[in-house]
Amino acid sequence: MIRSYRPSTRWRHVLRLLLAAVNALAISSVAGAAEEDDPYAKSRAAMVRVIEQHMAATRSELGRGQLDARVRTAFSAVPRHAFVPDDLSRRAYEDRPLPIGFGQTISQPFIVAAMTELLEVRPGERVLEIGTGSGYQAAILAALDAKVFTIEIIPELGEAARTRFKRLGYDNIASRVGDGYDGWPEHAPFDAIIVTAASNHIPPPLLEQLKPDGRLVIPLGNPFGAQQLLIVRKDTAGRTTTRKVLPVRFVPLTGRAQK
Repeated sequence: MIRSYRPSTRWRHVLRLLLAAVNALAISSVAGAAEEDDPYAKSRAAMVRVIEQHMAATRSELGRGQLDARVRTAFSAVPRHAFVPDDLSRRAYEDRPLPIGFGQTISQPFIVAAMTELLEVRPGERVLEIGTGSGYQAAILAALDAKVFTIEIIPELGEAARTRFKRLGYDNIASRVGDGYDGWPEHAPFDAIIVTAASNHIPPPLLEQLKPDGRLVIPLGNPFGAQQLLIVRKDTAGRTTTRKVLPVRFVPLTGRAQK
């Protein structure tokens, strides 16, 4: 009679150790390959942790103490280093603004996250961005499955961002060069509007192009002095309410906003 073989307790323990070692090696190899494919993965994860620390510290101002899961996924995926000049790529995941040329900056990651959270973007919504810059904020919104329309007044930045969107595969972003003060009426109305430069007033065309139940986020105040991040909501009757959120410092909105 042939009996099935059952290893002794000792040998079963040894086999378990060997299997665990093999699994650990496999996981390490996959992680190592992923890091080799994306050498910025650890830096991006560290950036997200810093953002969440700031979110917790500003809970009372923002009305939330942590990143929405979808927003966290977007910040964990979008390669911020691809949106800064090459010589600054190693600093891309620091929680600070960085220069992108022409007197403009890419905003501090926490501020980008705070503005994104305040917009409360849902998949499929139409979002207008005034001030494309390098395109990072637009890419974050696109990663939330929004249809993004972004306008940049500086031709060199606008064209560079358009090329960058195409290279990175963001096919749900439409961009153009122009003065964002008048919005983009051909594609209005919008579920949400974000302005990434400071103005001393809210451009009336943007309020007109905001849908009922829409949200608008803008830094408001003296372009060279005190500013407050503002969230504007329009109700179903077209009435708007505003709330000051955080003190911020943005470059000024140019074009008609300064006339």
